Amino acid sequence: MTRSTTARSTVLALSSVLAAAALAVPAQAEDHHRASGRSLPVVTPRSETPALHDDEAGGNADADDPAIWRNAAAPGRSLVIATAKEGGLRVYDLDARPVQSIAAPPAAGPDHAPGRFNNVDLVQGLRLSSGRADLAVTSDRGHDRLRFYRIDRDRAGGPLSDVTDPAAPAVFSRDQAEVDEQRTAYGLATWTDPASGKAYALVSRRERTSIALLELLPAPGGRVTYRKIRTLDLPSSFRLPDGTSWSPCAEPDELPQVEGMVVDPANGTLYAGQEDIGIWRLRADLTGTPRLIDKVREYGVPGVYDEETEECTPGADPGYGGTKLSADVEGLTLVTEPDGDGYLLASSQGDDTFAAYDREIGDDNEYEGGFRVAPAGTPQTGSTPDGSEECDGAAALNAPLGSAYPNGLLVVQDGHDSPGDGDRPSTNFKFVDLGKVLHALDD
Repeated sequence: MTRSTTARSTVLALSSVLAAAALAVPAQAEDHHRASGRSLPVVTPRSETPALHDDEAGGNADADDPAIWRNAAAPGRSLVIATAKEGGLRVYDLDARPVQSIAAPPAAGPDHAPGRFNNVDLVQGLRLSSGRADLAVTSDRGHDRLRFYRIDRDRAGGPLSDVTDPAAPAVFSRDQAEVDEQRTAYGLATWTDPASGKAYALVSRRERTSIALLELLPAPGGRVTYRKIRTLDLPSSFRLPDGTSWSPCAEPDELPQVEGMVVDPANGTLYAGQEDIGIWRLRADLTGTPRLIDKVREYGVPGVYDEETEECTPGADPGYGGTKLSADVEGLTLVTEPDGDGYLLASSQGDDTFAAYDREIGDDNEYEGGFRVAPAGTPQTGSTPDGSEECDGAAALNAPLGSAYPNGLLVVQDGHDSPGDGDRPSTNFKFVDLGKVLHALDD
């Protein structure tokens, strides 16, 4: 999600408040210096995808969220599948070269929104009426649906083919009028229950705190549909240590939404990033009680919304927030290791850094360090890729991917690709050697 003008202005204002506080209180200066990412190690991307442009000339394509599909038979021919919002889906090879472009579905009519692919994840070996298949699953915010694409690496015409059941229901909306309100399917994570073998998608709702659990089901003709199992609502207001109640400043009737989500396959744990709040840990079947494992720095900061400027003016920081994440907390991904170790990685969008947490619940998801994705020098056209700013989505795969990435791959979205193309918004995806990330975290 590229932040709205309101949220962007709020974060800038809050950054000023936090910076002033750090200067005014010397004891806090070192912690703020560390938290702002200045002292974090830098990891340089190896390659980057072509820029996408979110304007009419660029097809309203805006990079958002990636997923990495590993070709078990030929790991060097694996793929990165990524969303481009109204631009649909993009598929890249491991050299970040385009392989396939899939358009989002058109609008249902002249007064309705077109398809808008927000997040993407993968399902391995789902049983369809035509046999087992690997799938790319994406949330279509424009139509409040999930879309499914079968992955066949050597298929003529491109590796992805649409296998969505035309009768697949809306995820949250009761009718087209509710779809038009665009409080629709947003964040996405998939999960296969090892006990039952059933595959699920967890889907968050735009401008609401809801997360829905959907069971993925085969439909006639080798297609895929789903049914809703249950829904959970995360809190929208919070009791602060001073006894007051707080909610993040937002437009009227807009609640703190979730986008970044990932499920740990080893224990069925869902991690969900509530953008202006922090990271929640809960059961992927949406039973039990969610636990907030870390907060954004801006947690507890009061704000007043101005309807004329459509911006929030923050008040004084009471100091109840965390020190590792700056709103928005966005793309979440896991680095898994065979022995059960590994990391939960989170994009700290407000300060262009990434935070790493211990994957082990027994260690209470302890913070293990952070890093930035940045260029080795000044990026210039045709030379070194630039870094990642305001990262929306990330995907990691800790497995050999041929000679290009023998130590695994991290793909991150860049919300401000540079050098830009004049006044045109430019976004893309950066490919990073995961081995370098792990080395930076282990140092």
